[in-house]
Amino acid sequence: MSNPFPIENLPYGVISTADSPTPRCATALESDAIDLSGLEKDGYFKGVPGFENAVFSQPTLNTFAALPKSTHSQVRALLTEHLADPSTRAKYAIPLEKVTNHYPMETKNFSDFYCSLEHTQNVHSLVTCSQIMNVPISQNWYIIPSVYNGRTSSLRVSGTPVVRPNGVFASSPAQNPEFQPTRRFDFELEVGVFLSRPLPPGEVLDISDAPEYIFGLVILNDWSARDIQGFEMPPLGPFHGKGAGTTVSPWIVTIEALEGCRVASAKVQEPEPLAHLAWRGDKGHETWDVELEARVIRNGKSYLVTETNLKELYWTPYQQLTHLTSAGEGLSTGDIFGTGTVTSARTNANGENTGIACLLERNLPQNKLSHLTTAGVVYLEDGDEVVMEGWCMNRHTGRRFGFGECRGVVLPAAKVVV
Repeated sequence: MSNPFPIENLPYGVISTADSPTPRCATALESDAIDLSGLEKDGYFKGVPGFENAVFSQPTLNTFAALPKSTHSQVRALLTEHLADPSTRAKYAIPLEKVTNHYPMETKNFSDFYCSLEHTQNVHSLVTCSQIMNVPISQNWYIIPSVYNGRTSSLRVSGTPVVRPNGVFASSPAQNPEFQPTRRFDFELEVGVFLSRPLPPGEVLDISDAPEYIFGLVILNDWSARDIQGFEMPPLGPFHGKGAGTTVSPWIVTIEALEGCRVASAKVQEPEPLAHLAWRGDKGHETWDVELEARVIRNGKSYLVTETNLKELYWTPYQQLTHLTSAGEGLSTGDIFGTGTVTSARTNANGENTGIACLLERNLPQNKLSHLTTAGVVYLEDGDEVVMEGWCMNRHTGRRFGFGECRGVVLPAAKVVV
């Protein structure tokens, strides 16, 4: 498989090392992390607007992300030029296996969307089959992107273990609800969108300007305890069922790197979106072509669960961002939102639906995968590791690049003293 970090990518992250434990900014290049704080101290960004004070020596990327897009482009051009020199690269390179990755931004707000039509149809079917049959999806789902506010305390960087959560649910319809570890622990394969420029409260974002407010994308795993979630959701929505962890890949792939991956959405929106949610930018550039996959590693064996694509979401990230600001709540640099589970209608050569982006939906008969059924992979067990990846193809250069891995191991639930 090709390396996710060719020089056409140059994603940003925050690292530390054993001999230099202070977190600082870096970029990933092939098998190395390039220490941007070192480049900065040696004057490589001298004269760049905004670099009058330390930018890449900060423990987060917020200071850099908040700079104008023109500055981002100038820094990207400088890095492309200087890192093409093998001697410059060697001076600041640290092998990726020797760095510790840190959560890359200071985040004030985290929101999570529910915007895949196939995911919504599957989940709706699972809920209504045991309650009231033939209830249509709520009309508002087709009018506005569905979303809820999450907890920033759940956010963590790839490689951080996730503890199986405790919560309240009934083990069977005949039993009373109890406080106990979840038995239906799950993942959701999403894309995370980190924001750059702030938007003052009271202002509303024009969708044409949405690209100016996006710093870059990561792979995001919205860990979910389905039994806890199912019990607590009526009437206000998820809480503990979504609070165990939200894992993001450590390297933020910038919107500049993704420019050659912008494509038309694969979905037709019916009814047509309201005027403020209708894309008015370049036609055929409403979203990004990002191939996604998720695997579960159990007892040393890897099981492919999902193959899907960001462009197959019903609501695009630009529409999601516009909706986030539409009531005047504003935006902060470092905010992140999840696109929602990226389930699609993809099938493999055997006619099996490979686009299912969480284990909950695999419980429907039409969504079974034979190799998962044979292996007994239903929900996540202690010791399981979930590994997600994303890949892009720059249509201008023909070069493939990626996001790196978003991974986490499930640890046993904490013992509760009663």
